[in-house]
Amino acid sequence: MKKHMVGVIVLLVGEALSQGSSPEPLSVVDTVDLVRYSGTWYEIARLPNRFQDDCISDVTATYSLLDDGDIKVVNRCTKAGGELSQANGRARRASKDGPISKLEVRFAPAFLSFLPFVWGDYWILDLAPDYSHVVIGEPGRKYLWVLARSPEMDDGRLENILDRVKMQGYTLDGLIRTRHTRSGQ
Repeated sequence: MKKHMVGVIVLLVGEALSQGSSPEPLSVVDTVDLVRYSGTWYEIARLPNRFQDDCISDVTATYSLLDDGDIKVVNRCTKAGGELSQANGRARRASKDGPISKLEVRFAPAFLSFLPFVWGDYWILDLAPDYSHVVIGEPGRKYLWVLARSPEMDDGRLENILDRVKMQGYTLDGLIRTRHTRSGQ
C-alpha cells in the first residue's frame, strides 16, 4: 500500500511540475531595418484583447521613425457604430543592449513615461524578408498580432505563419481574423 501511495505522489508531483514549467523563451528576429519597417501595416489577425474590444474592422498601425530613434505609433480601427478610433503612442527599444526586435510601446501620456507599467512588450517574432508581413507578440504569449502591408493575406500563407507561432508556444484559441472594408485610413 505504501509503495502505491508513493507512486501516486511521485506521479502527481511530476505532473504538477510539468504543468507549472514555463515555455521556452520567445524567439525574435535577428534584425529590423526601422526605415523599411516604417509605414502602414494592416492587421490580418489578432488574439482578443481588452484594448481592441470595440474594433470591428479596418485595423491599421502606422509607424514613423523619429529623430531620437523612437517610433511614433498611430493605431486606427473602425468601431461598431462606424466611427473611426485612433490611439497615438510611442515605441522604443526595450534595452539599449538588446536586439532592436524587442521593443516596448506606450499609449499613455508622455508625462507618465517614467512609470514602467505604462510600457508594454512589443516583440517582433517573425518578419518577411521583403517586409510584407510581421508577427508581433510578447513573452507571456497573451497578445499576438499578424500584420501585413496589404489588407488581405492568402489563407495558406497565414496558416504557415500561425504554424510558426504555435511552435513558439502560443495557443491561438479565439484568434480574430480582421475584416477590412477600406483601402486606406
